[in-house]
Amino acid sequence: MDVPHTGHPRRWAILSVLVISLLVVVLDNTVLNVALRTIADPEAGLGASQGQLEWAINSYTLVFAGLLFTAGILADRLGRRITLTVGLALFGLASLLSAYAGSADQLIWARALMGLGAAAVMPATLSIIANVFEPHERGRAIGIWAGAVGLAVAIGPIVGGLLLEHFWWGSVFLINVPVVIVGVVLVTVLVPESRDPRPGRIDVLGVLLSIVGLTLLTYGVIEGGENGFGRPEAWGALAGAVVVLALFIAYERRIPFPSLDVRLFANRQFSASTGMIGLVFFAAMGSMFFSAFYLQLVRGYGPLESGALFVPFAVGQMVFAPRSAAMVKRFGPKAVSTAGLLLVAAGLAGWIAVGATTPIWVVGALFGIMGVGMANVMPPATESIMAALPREKAGVGSAVSNTIRQIGGALGVAALGAVLSSAYRDDMAGATSALPAAARDAASESISGAYGVAAQAGPAGPALIQSANDAYLTAMHYASIGTTVFALLGAVVAVIWLPGKRPEQAPAPTSAEGLAEEQGVELVEA
Repeated sequence: MDVPHTGHPRRWAILSVLVISLLVVVLDNTVLNVALRTIADPEAGLGASQGQLEWAINSYTLVFAGLLFTAGILADRLGRRITLTVGLALFGLASLLSAYAGSADQLIWARALMGLGAAAVMPATLSIIANVFEPHERGRAIGIWAGAVGLAVAIGPIVGGLLLEHFWWGSVFLINVPVVIVGVVLVTVLVPESRDPRPGRIDVLGVLLSIVGLTLLTYGVIEGGENGFGRPEAWGALAGAVVVLALFIAYERRIPFPSLDVRLFANRQFSASTGMIGLVFFAAMGSMFFSAFYLQLVRGYGPLESGALFVPFAVGQMVFAPRSAAMVKRFGPKAVSTAGLLLVAAGLAGWIAVGATTPIWVVGALFGIMGVGMANVMPPATESIMAALPREKAGVGSAVSNTIRQIGGALGVAALGAVLSSAYRDDMAGATSALPAAARDAASESISGAYGVAAQAGPAGPALIQSANDAYLTAMHYASIGTTVFALLGAVVAVIWLPGKRPEQAPAPTSAEGLAEEQGVELVEA
């Protein structure tokens, strides 16, 4: 008879180590956003072009999303602790290389290496939580884990702003190194090793197909968002992704030891939860993309000030995410997730009315509403995914969750970025018609380009800035409608497919007859 899993005696200390590991990975991306202007400066930074800056962000996303699933499989097979340790070490080394990069191209490659390390860290943290916590405590632990993501998203811009005020641009990467060293030591001391006891054969072809398919999908989304989905580089990559991922699904259905049992998606709880995560991150990451430009250009806030406006989002996550498990127990996953998604939709819909003179406390309040909503979406959705899988497959389950989140976020930034760019260019056509060709192209391409042209346009500069701000606000409102629609689609998924409140658990049977009845076994008298 199997001994019931009672949880690791140091599970809460282990959770704190996992939160530290997660913080450094998530925080790095948000820190980088406020450093982009400095890195573009030829004197204070690397003189990176707009395209190089985009790839400094996207090279990380490309590797991260493409390898997340494979990293989860390897963690289940080789061991979660060793995978987490190696991932942290790679992330720290890549941070050091990024800090001292001598060119924009070196920074892009170092960021890709950071994505490799992060891909090993992220699923390992969640699968270790599933291994060391009892099922009845797992929801609370995942709530704290999700709250750490919100904290990192919010404090990243503040940390980046403080560092850039006192140090050179590389400090935003160098800060990771001491945190990684502490994390590796604590993981070695506190975290127990665990792996799938019956891993079966390695599904080499399935792993390769997943890497190629996810990489093509992410690349196609990024390329389409930057240069338009009509280009062969974008639609060709997306078409290739569809073909490869279809082959992956067909192959995984036929073999006895698949790296991903695609039949899991027949479980409505599993498929609805993953779909909900993808939709909410599509909406949330897309909104954070356009809100950053709004705060720093239209409103004129510096990196530190604009970063501080994300604090309400973090507070909403930190206060409500750890309590979401109790809410799910009381009201059920359907009610909690639906309410959370409706709050996210309300926060996003508020941006439709935001203008150049909107009181800044309104913007902070919208971030706070989104934070509270996200806090009541991610923990129940993640817990539903983990609950649908056996404990030994926790790495694959967490990898699926994180891959969907990354793909959803990348799609959101790319697709809504494309909407933003298209609407902005259309509105700027008249305002830039009298400019020379090069200046017209720069001002019509982005609001930051318009600000650069205006600085050299003399008396015509203020009028150009006013036109750019008006065009950007119009484009932002269109993008806000898109984010709201996707959050509402997530709410529809939750209402239709997530389970409602579960009945109170019956007392455990004590008699042989009761145990047999519970297990569907008929007792026969001798």
